[in-house]
Amino acid sequence: MSTTTATNRDQAGAGSTQLTMAKALNAGLRRALETDPKVVVMGLDVGRLGGVFRVTEGLQKDFGEARVVDTPLAESGIVGTAVGLALRGYRPVVEIQFDGFVYPAFDHITSQLAKMHARALGKITLPVVIRIPCGGGIGAVEHHSESNEAYFAHSAGLKLVTCSNAEDAYWMIQQAIATDDPVIMFEPKRRYHDRGPVDTSAGSAPRTLFEAAVLRSGTRATIACYGPMVKTCLQAAAAAEQEGIDLEVIDLRGLNPLDMPVLIESVRKTGRLIVVHEASSFAGLGAEISAQITQECFYHLEAPVLRVTGYSIPYPPSKVEEAFLPDLDRILDAVDRSLAY
Repeated sequence: MSTTTATNRDQAGAGSTQLTMAKALNAGLRRALETDPKVVVMGLDVGRLGGVFRVTEGLQKDFGEARVVDTPLAESGIVGTAVGLALRGYRPVVEIQFDGFVYPAFDHITSQLAKMHARALGKITLPVVIRIPCGGGIGAVEHHSESNEAYFAHSAGLKLVTCSNAEDAYWMIQQAIATDDPVIMFEPKRRYHDRGPVDTSAGSAPRTLFEAAVLRSGTRATIACYGPMVKTCLQAAAAAEQEGIDLEVIDLRGLNPLDMPVLIESVRKTGRLIVVHEASSFAGLGAEISAQITQECFYHLEAPVLRVTGYSIPYPPSKVEEAFLPDLDRILDAVDRSLAY
């Protein structure tokens, strides 16, 4: 029988409490604000309203308007202000209300945040965290369901991470804030209300910020996934097990840098890899992973690396988004095609 970290979470000790991902992020932000007086939370409606997803609920009341700042509706101004604060020694945490709203700030992110450390020959750090609710599955309108991680993964100088469960959300937001490099944290919005055990009394995180997690051990094929697709891939692996197919599921967690040693070790064991993500296939993270695995594991591969992704089209209307998003059937079909080689 395969062992999963999901099972381990269910068996968590007495120090754990059940939190939604949104509440876990809130608890992580609260702990960071308590620990470091230089941490500042900024964004549209993050204060009085507590954020559109209520991730920052109650923080302004407890820490004041100078540390939890309601900004104008101007993403370029929000990120530009965060750059200035970081230069003055603060650690700003910026919320972009929805994934598709980040583009007005794209210039600041890729031209300033990503490059200033190198431009200053290492003498300047910009410890800015940009939180971006990402992905679909909530029936939202245009610009509210995008998966735009590849834009930023291609920008050298930025670190990218994504959480898939409450425990990771709690620890990763704190680790990102403590990092001296700019970090973009993608939060799968359709998982905000998923519950899981979180030990808020623990003194340290169970793993480092960019470390991949083997959520389920297996021998027949490896599934690499991240963010909103992790839960779907674990469900697909459970369904495959009923047919005697033992799949290994890896949550990448870090998107730049990628924890390639964990993936390489897994693929050398299983001989097969299926990469799953919501973003469109063309030039997505799956393409980079496929290239690196083909280079490093060529003589271990029993089949081509396959990808199960969103289609290379603009995100569709909510009525048909389920046809766009990878699901169990598409993942299991890819497993069957891989095993058929």
